[in-house]
Amino acid sequence: MKFDPLVYSYPSKRHVIYGKKGMVATSQPLAAQAGLEILKKGGNAIDAAVAAAACLTVVEPTSNGIGGDLFALVWSDGKLYGLNSSGPAPKSISAEKLRSAGYKTIPKYGWIPVTVPGAPAGWAKLSERFGQLPFSDVLSPAVEYAQEGYAVSPVTSLSWQNAYKLYSTSLKGEEYKHWFDIFAPKGRAPKPGELWKSADHARSLASIGDSKAECFYRGDLADRIAEFSREYDGYLTKGDMAAFQPQWVDPISINYRGYDVWEIPPNGHGIVALMALNIVKGFEFGEKDHIETVHRQIEALKLAFIDGKRYLSDPASMNVTIEQLLAPAYAEERRRLIGKEALLPDPGTPSAGGTVYLATADSEGNMVSLIQSNYMGFGSGLVVPGTGIALHNRGHNFTLDGNHCNCIAGGKRPYHTIIPGFLTKAGKPVGPFGVMGAFMQPQGHMQVIMNTIDFHLNPQQALDAPRWQWMKGKQVAVEPGFPMHIAEQLQARGHQICIQMDTGSFGRGQIIWKTEEGTLCGGTEPRADGMVAVW
Repeated sequence: MKFDPLVYSYPSKRHVIYGKKGMVATSQPLAAQAGLEILKKGGNAIDAAVAAAACLTVVEPTSNGIGGDLFALVWSDGKLYGLNSSGPAPKSISAEKLRSAGYKTIPKYGWIPVTVPGAPAGWAKLSERFGQLPFSDVLSPAVEYAQEGYAVSPVTSLSWQNAYKLYSTSLKGEEYKHWFDIFAPKGRAPKPGELWKSADHARSLASIGDSKAECFYRGDLADRIAEFSREYDGYLTKGDMAAFQPQWVDPISINYRGYDVWEIPPNGHGIVALMALNIVKGFEFGEKDHIETVHRQIEALKLAFIDGKRYLSDPASMNVTIEQLLAPAYAEERRRLIGKEALLPDPGTPSAGGTVYLATADSEGNMVSLIQSNYMGFGSGLVVPGTGIALHNRGHNFTLDGNHCNCIAGGKRPYHTIIPGFLTKAGKPVGPFGVMGAFMQPQGHMQVIMNTIDFHLNPQQALDAPRWQWMKGKQVAVEPGFPMHIAEQLQARGHQICIQMDTGSFGRGQIIWKTEEGTLCGGTEPRADGMVAVW
């Protein structure tokens, strides 16, 4: 990857980072350093990714946890591999049962939205297939931080405080008290610089490391999860846990101006980013902050999201193929709908989410793009007693509409928002990228890729650049630093523009590119506590 600052220059808030032997980029410095520590101990990029991912469940619990899901793209020995470690709904649940119980929609909290957590199995599978160090050694930094404690970082503290305020008013049942015991032991969220630790969390992580995650699905931790579910009439059983296995999948891609952009196939919605890029590649863009550039980006993204919300689900339930959605003729058909005025689409309403993304690379050529999440911050509000395990609420993305492909059913995986990305050129790796943040993710992927390829920004500049976020209908939110002359012109074209002060809702990304010299070039998200640890 070569960058030409003369084509376009943006005042970066941070310096781009270069390295040679290895690099780890995450939204939390301690996790990045944990990954680097594993590299220096003889581990590879996969070991470093698993170490950072496990560590993030401790040092950034506001966005992910042991009880969440995971997706990964791994470049190793000249090939790109995909891992879908998202779990299905419990076998005994159904839309009919929930409608009969009086539900009109899937609730956000409690046991109903809890699907089988996939993250621990994902870590173990990655380690088993590609890792060089013992799995327990790779998880040891996370165990140490959970046992001994760490100083909470500023952005994480703010998210924690917001979650505490929300849960204090929203979570009233007895089943939720364990969340407050673990994550608010002083009756409040921890402040920046304040120590937080969880012995329960440490024991669970150590057990997962020693058993290669078997304890989580077929052992003691599975028993505890199933018992907690039974106590509060949840649908999740030990049989559901024991039956789960992550899936190795073939990544999907499109060619964008000579580069291949890769995503995980559905049930994730990375294909939305590919569909949007497929549409805009029929246009020529000369300047980043130009009304035609931003208007066409937004319109293409809206068209892609309409299709995503309509057609994406567990692949077994989809009635269209990936090939149909990514066909050049279909992209051209959608492109013709873009005019001078804002379109009025009719999708669901995107919501905010809680997710972590990390990227790693080593001197052997291995590279990893990994994302994991509890969804909506801490997830379901449920923490399994005695384990520190916060369970996700990914099932909230299901619908109760029996005519929709994403209707909830036992053993079915929901429409999923977390998506790792990867870039190659002429069959060679450029590197991993990702932008976390629920329905912002494909929007962030599109903007970061265009910043890189169309406007020649380096990784840090590509992440620093102010973002827009399509919300619903003609509503588009922009960050405070977004060019106001473009915002005004978008408004004149029918877009309903609002300036959103919460920059965290615009996603948080990481990028590692391989340069033409063979060195590594990384950027980390300015909207988070992020860090690029390099060797």
